[in-house]
Amino acid sequence: MDRIKAGLTGEAEMMVGTSDTAPRIGSGRIAVLATPKMVSLMEEAALAAIEHLLPEGKQSLGTHLDITHIAATPVGMTVKAEAELIEVNGRKLLFAVRARDEMDLIGEGRHERVVVTAATFQSRINEKGKALKK
Repeated sequence: MDRIKAGLTGEAEMMVGTSDTAPRIGSGRIAVLATPKMVSLMEEAALAAIEHLLPEGKQSLGTHLDITHIAATPVGMTVKAEAELIEVNGRKLLFAVRARDEMDLIGEGRHERVVVTAATFQSRINEKGKALKK
């Protein structure tokens, strides 16, 4: 975790297709980039900033989002998300995130992730899954 420090940045990019629109996702009726798709791109940017620096067996999980979607993006436009790690508090990582299309800032906010041991986390999920089978 020594390599995970404030100031790290990551990016992710996508071209908006018809499958990325609000009607296809179920989050609205107008055929523009769906908010859940924008959020996913922001999370991808946060991962790009830190995931490759985590120690073997560690991974990060999204735990909190505070995002504003402020402008619509039509099908065919490219959207780029950026994430900057602004705070490290033990296992908690706080990112400033923003997304832009070819014309406007379309969204911004904060995204929190927590670093976990993958095997321990998977063990808890397996136990939870067993409860369904009873």
